[in-house]
Amino acid sequence: MRTLLQSLALLAGAGLATLAQAEQIKVMTSGGFTAAYQALGPRFAQASGNTLETTLGPSMGQAPEAIPNRLARGEHADVVIMVGYALDELIRQGKVDPASRVELADSRIGVVVRAGAPKPDISSVEGLKQALLAARSVAYSDSASGVYVQNQLFKRLGVDAPLKRTATMVPKVPIASVVANGEYQLGLQQVSELLPVPGVSFVGKLPEAVQSVTRFAAGIPVDAQHPGQARALLDYLASPAAQATVQATGLDSVSR
Repeated sequence: MRTLLQSLALLAGAGLATLAQAEQIKVMTSGGFTAAYQALGPRFAQASGNTLETTLGPSMGQAPEAIPNRLARGEHADVVIMVGYALDELIRQGKVDPASRVELADSRIGVVVRAGAPKPDISSVEGLKQALLAARSVAYSDSASGVYVQNQLFKRLGVDAPLKRTATMVPKVPIASVVANGEYQLGLQQVSELLPVPGVSFVGKLPEAVQSVTRFAAGIPVDAQHPGQARALLDYLASPAAQATVQATGLDSVSR
């Protein structure tokens, strides 16, 4: 046990609570933090002796796979990783322990085209506007970034009327995948969800003047079966030792 605790402390850069025994930790995570979690989770599991059972789903929306809908159906989790304001709603509903909330990373929205296609210049607001208008088809997600794109970005750019004919909110699947297969010419989603998908070229992030920053956070449901192990996992994901990996997946570290 001493070796286990020393390994966890090395990973997290801080001492962690003593774990009585290794357990299977059930984790629900949404797309934006998934790449970072998939890299960091196995390291935690190896050092702690715990195993991770992972379920993927969006932070919000009508899809049955969405984390709030899973919890509403009675599915159990020890950890939920999701958009911060969606987590706050679960806390308000009494489903997640408010004292467990940990902020993990900031996510910005980016743009992709199919691999080999010309990359439009979106370095300026005007360039982004022209790229959207010139695209024969535009896809965006049904999660946090897509809600912003549909309800705010298009209006701020003054393109909401013409893009009603060419832009589509695509549920459930990674937006880069429907660009990679040629179904859509331009795709917008959080950078961390675009980068892992093969068959696309990353164009860049939206200009900061029209950017939307989504904070990802995590918490422990009130009915978690292994809250101690869950806390150890959250401490590691938010630790200084994890930040190089977090940034490599296209996320920005949270200032602490």
